[in-house]
Amino acid sequence: MKSETIVQWHALDKDQVLRLVAADEGGLKDLQVQERLRKHGPNEFKSVKSVSPLELVFKQLKSPLIYLLAAAAAISLVAGNLIDAAVVTVVVILNTILGTIQEWRAERSLEALRQLAAPKAKVRRNGRDNEIPASEVVPGDVLILETGARIAADSRVLKSEELQINESTLTGESQPVFKHPGRHAENQALADRDNMVWMSTAVTGGRGKAIVVSTGTNTVLGEIAEQVRTLERDETPLQRRLGELATKLGVASVLLAAALFVLGVLRGYDVVEMLLFSVAAAVAAIPEGLPAIVGITLALGVQRMAKRNAIVRRLPAVETLGSTTVICSDKTGTITKNEMTVTELWVGGKTYEVTGLGFDPTGEIHLQEGAETSGPDYSPDLKMLLIIGGAANNARLIERENGWQVEGNPSEGAMLVLAAKAGYDPDLFRISHRRKHEIPFSSEHKYMAVLNEVKGQANSAIYVKGAPEHLIGFSTHMLENGLTVEMDESRRRMVELVGDSFARKGLRVIAAALSEAGNDLETLDRSKVENGLTFVGLWGMVDPVRPEAIQAAKSAQEAGIRVVMITGDNAVTASTIASEVGMARSGVTPVTGPEIDNMSDEALARHALETGTFARVSPAHKLRILEALKQSGEIVAMTGDGVNDAPALKGADIGIAMGRSGTEVAKESADIILTDDNFRTIVNAVEEGRVIFGNLQRTIVFLITTNLGEIMTLATALLLGLPLPMTAAMILWINLVTDGACTVPIGLEPRHVDVLRRPPIPPGEGILDRRQILRIVLLATLVGTGTLSLFVYYLDAGNVAKAQTVAFTVLAAFQWFYAFAARTTQISVFSAGLFSNRWIVLGVASAIILQLAAVHTTVGHTVFHTVSLTLGDWSLIIMVSSTIFILDEVLKFLGVYRTARKSMKASPR
Repeated sequence: MKSETIVQWHALDKDQVLRLVAADEGGLKDLQVQERLRKHGPNEFKSVKSVSPLELVFKQLKSPLIYLLAAAAAISLVAGNLIDAAVVTVVVILNTILGTIQEWRAERSLEALRQLAAPKAKVRRNGRDNEIPASEVVPGDVLILETGARIAADSRVLKSEELQINESTLTGESQPVFKHPGRHAENQALADRDNMVWMSTAVTGGRGKAIVVSTGTNTVLGEIAEQVRTLERDETPLQRRLGELATKLGVASVLLAAALFVLGVLRGYDVVEMLLFSVAAAVAAIPEGLPAIVGITLALGVQRMAKRNAIVRRLPAVETLGSTTVICSDKTGTITKNEMTVTELWVGGKTYEVTGLGFDPTGEIHLQEGAETSGPDYSPDLKMLLIIGGAANNARLIERENGWQVEGNPSEGAMLVLAAKAGYDPDLFRISHRRKHEIPFSSEHKYMAVLNEVKGQANSAIYVKGAPEHLIGFSTHMLENGLTVEMDESRRRMVELVGDSFARKGLRVIAAALSEAGNDLETLDRSKVENGLTFVGLWGMVDPVRPEAIQAAKSAQEAGIRVVMITGDNAVTASTIASEVGMARSGVTPVTGPEIDNMSDEALARHALETGTFARVSPAHKLRILEALKQSGEIVAMTGDGVNDAPALKGADIGIAMGRSGTEVAKESADIILTDDNFRTIVNAVEEGRVIFGNLQRTIVFLITTNLGEIMTLATALLLGLPLPMTAAMILWINLVTDGACTVPIGLEPRHVDVLRRPPIPPGEGILDRRQILRIVLLATLVGTGTLSLFVYYLDAGNVAKAQTVAFTVLAAFQWFYAFAARTTQISVFSAGLFSNRWIVLGVASAIILQLAAVHTTVGHTVFHTVSLTLGDWSLIIMVSSTIFILDEVLKFLGVYRTARKSMKASPR
């Protein structure tokens, strides 16, 4: 029933809802149920055609790079180079297997969503309560909601007895939501629709009844599942860049082979001989080891990221982090600690500051003027505030191996931590203040009250905590310097002003009050709470910003990355946190959910980059923000932990899920999972992404430079009518063995100190920019010239085998020296430390040993048709090949490779 998706159920009164679903509070009859099942279908998500492993395999093969490698293997096979063909085939197979595994894991995200659906539901039918499979629930069914139940379908609340729902999987907010009948404005944010309950959320307290209005894919969760099912992952910048590079290399190698073949035939060479020569040149032009090197570099980068608390689920996503221009982050638990902390108190006309953050009970309470109070010197007013906070409390403060934790409401946990800072044992409150009765907190009344028998006192105490505006109205007196004084208008106004000042600082404000009762009173009713209270004081608490998040945000901005905070919290808190972290200027008003609805995509992207803060967002808003930013050309990393975040996580260039607080749906939809839920880790991951992209770029430049040097050598030899400078086996050795020994260590280059001071890679830029192409051309020309010169020099002596051996060895030696120079692009390798990458030293040493074996052993002579070289030959080879290191360092010093790209520092606007 598609029309269901546009009905604003929360904005209707109860009679309108019942009329639209054609039902009443007595429940449906069996005949009605059957009719509605036929009309609406079962209460489940649309089945998705499962993707077979074979389909995933073919999907991996649809890549220009794979086409290029397959062509190289075919050419090698025709030319008789069976080893070359076999090696390239193995590379293709391994790349396909890896990609298939990653895609298969991604397909599990929808299955994780399905598992959230409630297996059973308790409904009222035919005048009695029945437990049925949740898939059989239909619009018009009356759900019976009890503690522990999972909601079977989106429903409108009919009755509530302190009904509490945990909606964190949908909204990301951990606090339970109290539900009650009533109606709201049409533009009410989903998180504030307390007259609705949503499929997959859980009842954590109380009981109630609700009438089903939407089932299956028409529910909020169903819409999310549909988005996840239909949303296609965009090609990553790395995949696009490698595809473009492979296409260009493929076209170039084919044109080169054709040109050489035609030229050779015109010069009178044998057709078969020229075909083999052209094939050898084409093979030399193709970096067969590129996919393997890319895979190894990404895999090693993944290991480094894992050590920094970021688990990568999709390899190409690693590099995308290096191109990220915008990070959209949640607030709670990512930028903040998700540990409510009391930072200020007001009691007895005095304001106190509290030190220490989080649930660790280390800290002190000071008068705001600076005078310290401690232990027994605490005023009677302050002691009473601490007692109320500890006694009217259902949370527990527990010390575990990984630190202090709170079981229960985080705000109540903050009150226990405060009491512990003052020297009280939170557990003793339950002994010295035996609870006789409790009125739980409700969203309607906005307070909690307890009736306690106080050890050593004749009368029982009624302790109340809740919204200041309510408790002020219930209070006739006030505690001041240990005395009970009348709550006159001036004192009432003073309390209101203090509460407002706390709120403007982004603090959550909770008030405390008390009254006495006879010991014979065993139960409380609201009449005894809502009149005649003595007002005690205020707690001001905040979810503190992670200290490392401030520096991380600064580092991101210096790296040219805009940080956007998206939260379901109110605008005041969002603005305070954003300005404290440095994401927005102080006083900048966040954009709220209702405002997003009235914005064009262009305006939304502009506001995201200008204000950097969104408050009171709904699940759909996050995806809209993401799409608007992507349409404006940004590369977006999106964080999330709830079910509602799944579409945004899958649709983002980089989806980042929270490992601790995240749902399985969020994790399955993400590319990267943070094991510590820390914003600092996101920036660390971006840094690693840039390191990986830089290493990949340097590796590709190295491979193309040396391969182009080979081509120049072969092509020039043909033009000059010279013999082939190297055999096919020699070319294969250089392309796979020497390349591999030198390029893998380049992929292990440690991060340089300035990696986060550079701007992001422009999204439209290829993997090779002009400076890299210039570097390739200059150095490849040197390689070709040096190799051919020595070949001609030794050829004049009349020994073709020795001339080929020298050409073979000098080409390898060029790679040894270039491996050290290729570690940096704009700065001297000496600035980074010539031997700071020990893997380069080991790789080059291995390549030298292998080359010595190829030249000086019987096996080498047999396989490669080489001859042994003298010390003088080696000296000449080293002298010529070392010029590539010298020339590259001189060009760096002269700034030839320096980028003209300007910094795009993204400071708050």
